[in-house]
Amino acid sequence: MSKWRIMLDTNIVSHIMRYPELKPAEHMAGYAPDELAISSVVLAELLFGAVRVESSKLRKQIDFVLQTTAVLQFDEGAAAHYAQIRTDLERAGTPIGGNDLLIAAHARYLGATLVTDNIREFSRVPDLSLENWLD
Repeated sequence: MSKWRIMLDTNIVSHIMRYPELKPAEHMAGYAPDELAISSVVLAELLFGAVRVESSKLRKQIDFVLQTTAVLQFDEGAAAHYAQIRTDLERAGTPIGGNDLLIAAHARYLGATLVTDNIREFSRVPDLSLENWLD
């Protein structure tokens, strides 16, 4: 079991960047810095958003997130979980989006709770702990 208790999904990080005074940011304050992380896949999605809209403000917000939240690399263990989850979901006829699948596999491999506003999609992944800090 890893020390990482919480992995933040892209939609939660985006919400925290837009509204730092609201509930998700308060939740973050309840965890030690070495308990919260984002996947390198989430970072890729955030950077894509900043590049796509050519926003230096958004890039600065991402840089701040990187100062306060660990970025965990998608590794061999996460890849093995990805392969199994994708196989299981495709066989069941309930696939999820490609990046969401990578993020779910990463969180499940680490034994971390994935905090997301997309419970409906991620709930298809067996043995993945989920929370929604926007509820």
